[in-house]
Amino acid sequence: RFLPAKCQLPAGIACTDFRLNAGAATVQVVLRNGLGFDATGVIVAVTGCTSPASQSIANGANPVTFTATSCALTSGSKFNGDLNVTYTNADSGLVHRVQGSITGRAE
Repeated sequence: RFLPAKCQLPAGIACTDFRLNAGAATVQVVLRNGLGFDATGVIVAVTGCTSPASQSIANGANPVTFTATSCALTSGSKFNGDLNVTYTNADSGLVHRVQGSITGRAE
């Protein structure tokens, strides 16, 4: 019954907080950029959800919240899904994709 709540991404883009909201059918993910450069066109994809609009995250700036919608969540149920983040390096123009995970219980 014990399920640790965690949101993990590779070094550089940090998942600092998240919420699995069954009532609103949303997953909110708060990301911080520690890549050493600004990230533009940041797209967050969560398993079973519709991706939010892209945003930019300045290097070292305040975290940015992304809200994925139309998520298939049931209150009290376990959620274990992929978290894919695609972004463009503002300095080089190259596109990168990192994969992580979200685990927790829907509220």
